[in-house]
Amino acid sequence: MKKDTALLRTKVTNDLMHYIYENIDSQINLDTLSEDFHLSKFHLHRIFKQEFDSNIYETIKSIRLQKASNLLITNKNSTISEISSTCGYGSQTSFIRAFNARFGMSPKKWRKGGFIEYSNKIINEVPKELISNRDYSKLLPIIKKMPSVTVYYIRHHGYSEEIKKCWQKLQTFILSNNIQNYSQIAIYHDNPIITPLKDCNYVACLSIEDTQNMSKINLPSFELNAGVYAEFSAKGYNDDILKLVQWIYHEWLPSSGYETTNKPPFLIYDENNFLNEDGFFSLKYYIPIILA
Repeated sequence: MKKDTALLRTKVTNDLMHYIYENIDSQINLDTLSEDFHLSKFHLHRIFKQEFDSNIYETIKSIRLQKASNLLITNKNSTISEISSTCGYGSQTSFIRAFNARFGMSPKKWRKGGFIEYSNKIINEVPKELISNRDYSKLLPIIKKMPSVTVYYIRHHGYSEEIKKCWQKLQTFILSNNIQNYSQIAIYHDNPIITPLKDCNYVACLSIEDTQNMSKINLPSFELNAGVYAEFSAKGYNDDILKLVQWIYHEWLPSSGYETTNKPPFLIYDENNFLNEDGFFSLKYYIPIILA
């Protein structure tokens, strides 16, 4: 019974978190959420706090500001007002006030280079062994239309070696059910160069082509967004992935003629560094794009 209750709680809170990410550009009404999830607002808050050690309101606010901080860097042709609206703020004034409180500077100063100062503070707190010197500047993307796909997943708060446990659990599921045709997908909700690694939200996912075993899956699921993406093929070891993300967001994207959206980037592994003894990865990284 306790196991069933825990699984139900995990499913509800994961579904709620997915809803927040999918609707971060709009006003999220907790009264409506309470009706949709057939739970009181008090109970929603309680189980969310138990699962994520954060309350719903603060989580929504944090996600809005993280999205905005990224878009201010990458989407040079979007006004501050447009970005605040894209991230769900009803007024530019409330957005500027919240941004100042979170990052210690105005959105305008952030956009004009203040993010570099902020990012350097983040990088200085990263253990030296996690700082990569790999050069990805010669990568050229392929522009692709990616279909929507159902993924089964485990969420992880923080970017650390603990992510390995998520992938091991998913691998155990694959081996136990003799599933042959699947893809390993990682979703990066946060830019680890402007978000402390301990605060980054990471999702380890499986896309499964074998449909005969669907009834055995007790993992939560959602639809990964279809859309137009820039695809980067890359290889490296362990935290070279962070260097790849940094280069794409801070160097390639601002000068590419494209802008990104508030949908998360993701990668598809050919070889997963969290499951390889030597930490080697081979992957394709996908960032959603629109013409600037």
